[in-house]
Amino acid sequence: MEPGTGAFSVEEFWEACAELQRPALSGAAWELLEETQGISVYRLLDQPTGLYEYKFIGTLRAPPDLLVDIGMDLGYIRRQIPQVTEAYETECNGETVTYMKMEFPFFVSSRDCVYVKQRRELDFRGRKIQVVLAKGTSLPQFPERPGFIRVSQCQVKLAVESAGHNRSKVFIYCFVNPGGWIPSWLINLLVKNGIPGFLADLEDACLRYPGRT
Repeated sequence: MEPGTGAFSVEEFWEACAELQRPALSGAAWELLEETQGISVYRLLDQPTGLYEYKFIGTLRAPPDLLVDIGMDLGYIRRQIPQVTEAYETECNGETVTYMKMEFPFFVSSRDCVYVKQRRELDFRGRKIQVVLAKGTSLPQFPERPGFIRVSQCQVKLAVESAGHNRSKVFIYCFVNPGGWIPSWLINLLVKNGIPGFLADLEDACLRYPGRT
């Protein structure tokens, strides 16, 4: 199947494969934030929002197919994140579109997000690489809801290949702007403090995933 269809171009899939082999960290002010659990974490300040883009590069203790299965399994994601109170997928204009609603206690406004994602398995210079691309979208079938902040700026890229028995070489790019009144410095601090736990939870999820063989 031709990798670039619908919301994503051919070039976007090949670029993710290329970054798995040699991450694009030059030509911009990417800084090494930390190294933890076999992963190097880089960040780049997005000047308009004051938030950071992130790149995760390294190895994880999980086979590639399983990592991608988890990334595509909406039901599993919903079970793992208690704030997600509604999530479903539907077909719109030939694309699989995901709607997700997150409700928070106290003074944090609830949010929702509409996004598209695609998974492809590619032969990149003789290497088998799995790629998942996801990004926010705006469609008239999903109007904004009263009382919810729509998260419109979000993008995730995942590229993985085998690094030996039950291990994967991983490249992850992500940028999410939750919107609303939360100060950018607080969001950046929460993300930084949450990175080790995120990586540990991802490996643990692979170990406990129901489809693991």
